[in-house]
Amino acid sequence: MTIAMNHQQENKMKTIKLALALLALSAVPAFAHDKRGHGHESFSAGEPGDPKKPARTIEIAMSEMDYAPSRIEVKRGEQIRFVLRNVGKEDHEFLLATPKENLAHAEVMKKHPHMEHDDPNGVRLAPSKTAEILWKFTKAGTFEFSCLIPDHRDYGMVGHVTVK
Repeated sequence: MTIAMNHQQENKMKTIKLALALLALSAVPAFAHDKRGHGHESFSAGEPGDPKKPARTIEIAMSEMDYAPSRIEVKRGEQIRFVLRNVGKEDHEFLLATPKENLAHAEVMKKHPHMEHDDPNGVRLAPSKTAEILWKFTKAGTFEFSCLIPDHRDYGMVGHVTVK
């Protein structure tokens, strides 16, 4: 009887986890889930870069509620290799999108604060870790990168990329 109950409880928990994951996916804009890199319209700020082409490197240090630098200018069509270093004492994220998209994603993150990202336009880093994002800016405008861990964006962990 105990084994049957454990299997039932385990199956119920798996169902609940699946339902929560599907709910989270449906609430986040499509740009954040297109890992295939298909279609330029999938990402508001451009598209994943081509590792075979040259790129300008921009290093960004992430610390408690700050990016350094927090303002970047690039040319339309330019490819940037972001080297992201978490120099802080807690996890931080870098998610490149429009402010509207990041705000919507931040709301989902409040409900699922440990959500993992596997997107070409974003990364979550533990303290003392480094990652790279290769990005080609195909659209003019002002975009942002922000940390969507609950409260981090609200406390000012936002940067801007101006594409001319």
